[in-house]
Amino acid sequence: MRSRVWWPTTAVVLGLLAAGCGDGDGEDTGSGRDARGGAAVSASGGFPVSVTDCAGAGTTFAAAPKRIVTANAAGLELLLRLGAGDKVAGTGFPPGKGTLPAGLDARAQQVKVLGRTVIAKEKLLGSGADLYLDTFASMSGMGGGAGGGMGDAPTEAEFRAAGIRHVFLKSTACAADRKSPVTDLSAVEDDITTLGAVTGTSARAKELVAGMRKTVDAVRGAVGSTAPDARPTYFFFDYDAGTKQPVAVCNRQVAHAVITLAGARNVFAGCDGDFKQVGWEDVIAKDPDWIQLGVRDRGGEAANNAAFDEARRWLRDNPATKGLKAVKEGHFVRIGSERTTIAGVSNADTVRDIAKILYPGKVG
Repeated sequence: MRSRVWWPTTAVVLGLLAAGCGDGDGEDTGSGRDARGGAAVSASGGFPVSVTDCAGAGTTFAAAPKRIVTANAAGLELLLRLGAGDKVAGTGFPPGKGTLPAGLDARAQQVKVLGRTVIAKEKLLGSGADLYLDTFASMSGMGGGAGGGMGDAPTEAEFRAAGIRHVFLKSTACAADRKSPVTDLSAVEDDITTLGAVTGTSARAKELVAGMRKTVDAVRGAVGSTAPDARPTYFFFDYDAGTKQPVAVCNRQVAHAVITLAGARNVFAGCDGDFKQVGWEDVIAKDPDWIQLGVRDRGGEAANNAAFDEARRWLRDNPATKGLKAVKEGHFVRIGSERTTIAGVSNADTVRDIAKILYPGKVG
């Protein structure tokens, strides 16, 4: 039986960092906010650091937080990559053993689990955290407060009373409301840079961003000469979101940028937003050249391969999809969901890995 993995309908995932509105000392420091609205860092390269939310409201950090609680494994992974894992006091939605990159997995397993799903309000407020890194931003259709419509969540006043800064991972908080499609990873880079500034790990953030840009630039150089209308069409099949009604990746979701940078054309590029439920008739009408088998990480290579095989069999055996061009030609991309749809460092690697499959011999 296929394991059911939580995934919200209006999916929210990792991205451009933003502090929650209404913090008590949220005045703008005027210390050099960058042109894209990222962190404003003091001239000395240290603190104070100011960050803004989607509406431009700011808050200031006089020093790096000491006890961070993360809403889920997405925020946890980014902090670990930045070398700020020693500041993490707990997490919700903990990563399964083996689901994070090898160098991070052991450290992640040591983090205290405050909730197997959304952290209970009382536990979060009593956690002793001075920063809550929230992946589940308040969005239309999600309700208010941390975690959106996912149960009782603290208000901003309650966060302040508990001495907790409330900071969103904003590629999700702002994704659905972006004014135009996302076609690059600049928002992810801003996310990493800003969180690096907040945690005092800016040097490491700079290294991570530079590595991402090097990887993506190499792909652009290899496939950039391919005319837009000659690029293969591509469907991200979110198998774990359910097969009765597929969930499409729309043009405000980071996966759309990943697909575009890899030299493909997202068949649902005309969908404004992050994710949207569609019908199989819509997928059939698009008849994609390639289908990514977007399954969640099962915690090991054998389990992941079994999940990819299961998703492929479903497409081949289902009367509605077995006639699709990609299915008949066996054009399946076996790359996991998290590294494609959750904004982070691994997005750049996914760009390269997709391009290697779609353009064999061109991408190293």
